[in-house]
Amino acid sequence: MSDILSKLEAIHMRREEVSKLIVDPDVIADMKRYVKLNKEYKDLEPITKVYVEYKNVIENIQSSKEIIKTESDPEFKEMARLELETLETRKIEMDEEIKILLIPKSPEDDKDVIMEIRAGTGGDEACIFVEDIYRMYLMYFKNLGWKTEVINSNEGGVKGYKEIVLSIEGEGVFGILKFESGVHRVQRVPETESQGRVHTSAITVAVMPEAEEVDVEINMADVRRDTYRASGAGGQHVNKTESAVRLTHVPTGIVAECQDGRSQHKNFEKALTMLRSKMYQVELEKAQEERAAHRKSLVSTGDRSAKIRTYNYPQGRITDHRINKTIYSLPSFMNGDIHEMIDSLKMAENAEKLKGQEDE
Repeated sequence: MSDILSKLEAIHMRREEVSKLIVDPDVIADMKRYVKLNKEYKDLEPITKVYVEYKNVIENIQSSKEIIKTESDPEFKEMARLELETLETRKIEMDEEIKILLIPKSPEDDKDVIMEIRAGTGGDEACIFVEDIYRMYLMYFKNLGWKTEVINSNEGGVKGYKEIVLSIEGEGVFGILKFESGVHRVQRVPETESQGRVHTSAITVAVMPEAEEVDVEINMADVRRDTYRASGAGGQHVNKTESAVRLTHVPTGIVAECQDGRSQHKNFEKALTMLRSKMYQVELEKAQEERAAHRKSLVSTGDRSAKIRTYNYPQGRITDHRINKTIYSLPSFMNGDIHEMIDSLKMAENAEKLKGQEDE
C-alpha cells in the first residue's frame, strides 16, 4: 500500500469511528463533545470521498498492468495500455490534490473573528480610508452570508472613523480573514486636498480569532472595569447613561472597550469577549513567532506593523507585497470582490506548509 493511501485509509477509519460515536447516547448527552465530534465528522468528509476515488484508481492501475502482462489479445492489450495512461495521469493529479487536503488545518481557522480597523498616518484621509475598507469588508462578508456586528466605533474629525471594531460570525472565518492583519496603505488624492496632489496614508487591520472561555481563563480579580458615557452617533441616550464599558487586564495592560450597545450589561459581555480574544491573540502571535523563527513565512499573520497591501487609486491597482500579486480592478475590489487576493494568499500559505513538510 502506498504511503498516501495508508494515510487516507487511517482517516477513513477514523471517520467510521466518529460516525458510531455521534449516535452514542453518552456522547449526545455531553453537548461539548458531541459538537466537537460532529465538526470532525464533517471536516473528514472531503478526504473520505477522495479516498474512495484514489483507491479505485490504484486498483484499476494494478488491474490494467496485469492485463498487459498476461493478455495475449493485442487489441485488448492496447485498450488496457490506453486506460493505464489515463489512470496514471489521474493518479499524479490526485497526489497533488491529496497533499493539499492532508495539510493540517490550524485549530483557530474555524473560529469567528474580532476585527479592528484603525486609522494610522494621514489624518482625516486615513479616517476616510478606514470607512472605505470597512465598507469593502462588509460587502465581502454579505456575499459569504456572514453575520457582522459593530462592537465599538470612534468617528473621525471630518468623516469616517478613527477606529471601528466588529465581530464576524460564519464558517471558517479566521482561516479566510487571517491574511488581512497588517498595514493597508492608500495612495490617492484626498477629498480634503485642494491642490490635486496624491497623498499616501495608512490604516491598520487586526484580525483576532474570537476566543471562548475554554481557550483563555481570565481571573476577574485582575480586571479593572470602568464605565463612561458613549460618544458619537446613537441617539440622545448615549450621552445620558454610562453604558460604555472599558475593561483593563491589569497584569498585561490589555484593554477592551465597547460602547455601541444600549445596555451596559451587553457592552460588558462584548468587551469581555474582546478582552479574551486579545489575550488569546497574544499567545497565538508568540507561537507564530516561534514557527517563523523555524521557517520564515511570507504570509505570516503575526506582525501587525508589516505593510501588507497598497491601494493605488491613480493607477487603479491593488498590490499585496507578501506574494507580489497585483490586481488591476480597484473599483470592484473596493466593492467587496476580494476573493481572488485571499485565494492567492491561501495558496501561498499551502505551498509554504508543503515545503515545510518536505524539509522536516
